[in-house]
Amino acid sequence: MPSNTSSNKAVVPEAKGALDRFKYEVANELGVPLTDGYNGNLTSKQNGSVGGYMVKKMIEAQERQMSGRSQSGQQY
Repeated sequence: MPSNTSSNKAVVPEAKGALDRFKYEVANELGVPLTDGYNGNLTSKQNGSVGGYMVKKMIEAQERQMSGRSQSGQQY
């Protein structure tokens, strides 16, 4: 990854809207009162739980997708 790449920029800009919706969905599931705009009132633990759970769910989805592909005969 280039050193001038911000970690807050989506690699696929077209996915930004979906990622934002996913973030709010996860925050809602966890009971984190995430709002559109300023969220400085949230703790690092609250914000971290949203990001961590997003990653967990994305990895699980990718694993399911990969296992489905490997069952259909494709190899990696």
